[in-house]
Amino acid sequence: MTASPATSVPDTPPPDSVDAVQAMLSAHDYIADRALATCVFLALRLGRPLFLEGEAGVGKTEIAKVLARTLDRPLERLQCYEGLDLASAAYEWNYARQMIEIRLAEATGGTASAADRARLGRDIFSDAFLVRRPLLRAVEGIDGTLPVLLVDELDRADEPFEAFLLEVLSDFTLTIPELGVRGGGRPPVVVITSNRTREIHDALKRRCLYHWVDYPDAERERAILRARAPGVGDRLTAQVVAFVQSLRAADLFKLPGVAETLDWANALMQLDVVDLDPAVIDDTLGVLLKYQDDILRMRGSEAAQILAQVKTDLARGPAS
Repeated sequence: MTASPATSVPDTPPPDSVDAVQAMLSAHDYIADRALATCVFLALRLGRPLFLEGEAGVGKTEIAKVLARTLDRPLERLQCYEGLDLASAAYEWNYARQMIEIRLAEATGGTASAADRARLGRDIFSDAFLVRRPLLRAVEGIDGTLPVLLVDELDRADEPFEAFLLEVLSDFTLTIPELGVRGGGRPPVVVITSNRTREIHDALKRRCLYHWVDYPDAERERAILRARAPGVGDRLTAQVVAFVQSLRAADLFKLPGVAETLDWANALMQLDVVDLDPAVIDDTLGVLLKYQDDILRMRGSEAAQILAQVKTDLARGPAS
């Protein structure tokens, strides 16, 4: 059995430099540091999967979405969860339709010959009865185009699935016993994310280019807010970023990510806030923090002290 070609449609050429990657991502409101842009550039040039680890809400998933838009490819997303199996991730047979086909053959065929039965067996295990899931669509291509495959939160899946994914990533093929090998041409763009709730096996990481996506510094986070929440004023943007940066230095159960910073800034804008004060912080901490213990710890005097320090630092000059 030979591998089928994944696609015959030329891809949009990847950027020719790290600077071009940064510019490409920035044009779609993703502000990446140079280390991440370098990793993306190499993944595109070498045809290697990109493995991104980091805390929730730092922008790992968004990389795949932006790459799909910039490279003009469909996004194929596989959301991982405990119990994820082959049928949900790769393919399964449409058993209900197969049974209907068998019943129709029995009702209209009378006493079928051995050749008729063999033909029916081949027919019901053909592409017409195959339900394609994200991994199969990724290696085969979608409408003649190789997609961007996002394997999101791999750490939520069980280790047996991780072993199966390792086999797929080794040569970007899938073997369907009844049909043969699918894929095996040029690899799709693959982005794998993990929140590191458990360790991913080294064998899978070795097949990927690895990058830890950290919380941004204040300058980059302000740039992210200007790009993704342009309606927020400069003063409020500076206060929001400085306050969130201070929270990340605190001993909290779950530190706020960039996603929470954006949510909070947009929520404050909806409340017509132009200048932070302790009361509005207390009222909106549930947008920024997601655990009650963290909210109780920050609400009141603690948040007021942080805000006072933030305003003092900002009044002294440009935020660092």
